Amino acid sequence: QVHLVESGGGLVQPGGSLRLSCAASGSISDFNPMAWYRRFPGKLRELVASVSSGGSIDYVASVKGRFTISRDNAKNMVYLQMNSLKPEDTAVYYCNARPASYPWGQGTQVTVSS
Repeated sequence: QVHLVESGGGLVQPGGSLRLSCAASGSISDFNPMAWYRRFPGKLRELVASVSSGGSIDYVASVKGRFTISRDNAKNMVYLQMNSLKPEDTAVYYCNARPASYPWGQGTQVTVSS
């Protein structure tokens, strides 16, 4: 059973940056691709960004140019660098495969507010 643990969230002012990390208990080289999702209060999770083991990357339009997804297969880690954060980025962020096929972790709360 794969376990995913997200970390790195917090409270940040608009325009600030955060780096999210996702630690997978198993080998993510078998998960193709890996992705970050987010859930706004009262809404379903949405895909934010994904990266294949070969490095192919997709972003939702609202984060293009601001967020960068990366993965380290050797360390079983997935990262999301978030720059120029906006209040509308406030959400709980999760990682999972794409499509999401593993138990969801607890997520990490990102709050963008002045």
